Amino acid sequence: MKAWQFTNTNEPLVLNEVAEPTAGPGEVILDIKSAGLCHSDVGAMTDPGWLALIPNRPITIGHEIAGVVTELGEGVTDVRIGDRVGVCPTASALAPGYGRDGGFTYKHRVLAGDLVPMPEGLSFDMAALGTDAGMTSYQAIVVRGGLKPGMKVGVIGLGGLGQIGARVAVVKGAEVHVAEINKDAWPLATEIGATSVVSDVSEWAGRGLDLIVDYAGFGTTTAGALKAVGFDGRVVQVGMGRLETTLDIRDLILNKVQLLGSVGGTKEDVAAVYELIASGDLKPVIHTIAFEEIPEGLERLHRGEVSGRLVAHIAD
Repeated sequence: MKAWQFTNTNEPLVLNEVAEPTAGPGEVILDIKSAGLCHSDVGAMTDPGWLALIPNRPITIGHEIAGVVTELGEGVTDVRIGDRVGVCPTASALAPGYGRDGGFTYKHRVLAGDLVPMPEGLSFDMAALGTDAGMTSYQAIVVRGGLKPGMKVGVIGLGGLGQIGARVAVVKGAEVHVAEINKDAWPLATEIGATSVVSDVSEWAGRGLDLIVDYAGFGTTTAGALKAVGFDGRVVQVGMGRLETTLDIRDLILNKVQLLGSVGGTKEDVAAVYELIASGDLKPVIHTIAFEEIPEGLERLHRGEVSGRLVAHIAD
């Protein structure tokens, strides 16, 4: 079968012929239906710092995977042939696309314990998105952020993750404010249910928000968030647009601000996102492409040309 494989930093993906996987003990095989494209894929392809996470190359990349179970390994009893599932990329030690072959192909070998059942009515495209973009957004704003109804919440960045986080906060009863530099995205903030939208987090200075989640992470956004939360407020950092920044420590100390990092999530986070999407409360913006378009899709992500999330529709 064909697979898009990563060989080295700043090298194009290679379309290789690879053997179809077979299920070992505790494993299943999925027929992949959809696979999401992520900025982390772009990072792996362009930044040598990611090579430490990808010891075995060439490797099939892609860590947002949804499909149908077609084979059961020895000892698997709680999964059935024909089950519609997503793969939680952080459930076990070897993440797909990094520690083992991922989803930019047609079949996927995975531990049965990594699977998350798809509720009725959830599409494979949305299920793929929910495995990482949805999980990461939800974990940051609900779990790490300690979201509660009535909180005044700031969301920085209305991209693929921010749009999900902002909508989740609205659904859960928060008053949501959005900071997004791209004014073309402002109508989406209104559709999501945000109370207000500004172009820069600096416009929130002194607003005394309870919680800010920075899905952009461009340094100045983090520093600005510390000036916008109130006493004992919380800033959750998700975005990695810049890996270094300068902070005003006075804001951090005198306001007793909690500055927390957040990465990934759990199967429970994926399941919660699945339920929100299936119910219609959460409608992430996605754009679907074909299997053959995956390399160009990653280039579009790299050039910043994608609003929402890209998902490769592998098979019907």
